[in-house]
Amino acid sequence: MVDMSLVVEPAEMKFLVETLGAIGEQAGGGIIRHVYDQAWIAARRQVADWLRDAGLQVREDAVGNLFGRLEGERRRTILTGSHIDTVRLGGRYDGALGVLSALAAVRLLKQRLGTPLRSLEVVALCEEEDSRFHCNFWGTRGILGLIDEGELDTLRDEHGTSIGKAMAEVGLPPERFREARRDDLDAFVELHIEQGRILFDEGLPLGIVDTITGLYRFKVTVEGRTDHAGTTPMDLRRDALQAAAHIAMEMTRIVEHAGRPAVITNGWWDVQPGAWNIVPGLVQFSVDLRHPDESTKQRLAAEVRERGEATAAEHGVSVAYEVVGDVLPKDMDANVRAELAAAASACNVNWIPMVSGAGHDSQV
Repeated sequence: MVDMSLVVEPAEMKFLVETLGAIGEQAGGGIIRHVYDQAWIAARRQVADWLRDAGLQVREDAVGNLFGRLEGERRRTILTGSHIDTVRLGGRYDGALGVLSALAAVRLLKQRLGTPLRSLEVVALCEEEDSRFHCNFWGTRGILGLIDEGELDTLRDEHGTSIGKAMAEVGLPPERFREARRDDLDAFVELHIEQGRILFDEGLPLGIVDTITGLYRFKVTVEGRTDHAGTTPMDLRRDALQAAAHIAMEMTRIVEHAGRPAVITNGWWDVQPGAWNIVPGLVQFSVDLRHPDESTKQRLAAEVRERGEATAAEHGVSVAYEVVGDVLPKDMDANVRAELAAAASACNVNWIPMVSGAGHDSQV
């Protein structure tokens, strides 16, 4: 039997989601809220106000993670939350729902049950989406002491701003990044929307993640020759775009043949010189390859690169690769999974075990 005094009202969650979702919302729909930008600052300020209103001890760390702490009888801490940065034109629920659900739950536990045995903390992690900087879970890596000092300068956004400079501009001295490291955490619990349709198709409300998928990202550069669109016959062209399209198609065929749960995406393209009457001479595009088994992920990564090189040769162009991310799959803690399963059963909530095809801070 569920204690109904510990149920968060839907209207409360609706208010929290809609209020936070309005920060960074664009006129045409979608949210732009990137780490260390003005919308991100405003969102953190709003979450901090809610944490204080809940009676939690609020602080930020050296890289910009935001915490609301309910002190327990013991110093050891259970951390729960997610991130508040978004992809470009992202939605209201990705990441934010995990932060707001944690806020609502810890506030209710404090009101109804008082002091916990272990300390509880709500966290709004400063960066997860990799949208502004290719920095791979910056906030979580700060907590775990996994940031390399050189990254403060080498990690740059599309305007050339280093992540260290961006930190300084919002009042976070970058040289103090090591102070974000913690050694008092026993567990991290992250609620997240599925971002897919497996649960929807099964008519189920909940999945408990066994493994978070591995991720391999690289940038492909295809170089051909720029020619006049009207005076250069088709058989004499070295069209970088046509070659790049064939490379992407061949990579996709390999992963399609591998079957579920392997996936590959080419979501970013840059075509130069980008004129109607000029044959493209230079093309860059992204490859996002995912699989929950590391050996399979690496095998597929090698196969798609090899196929890309062969396809480039067939089209008389050159191809080069730049790896920008290689994240291992991660099995979730068995004890925490068991506790979540027991809680779902106690609340009569149907659930299934799942592989998460999206990357999350929980995997670091």
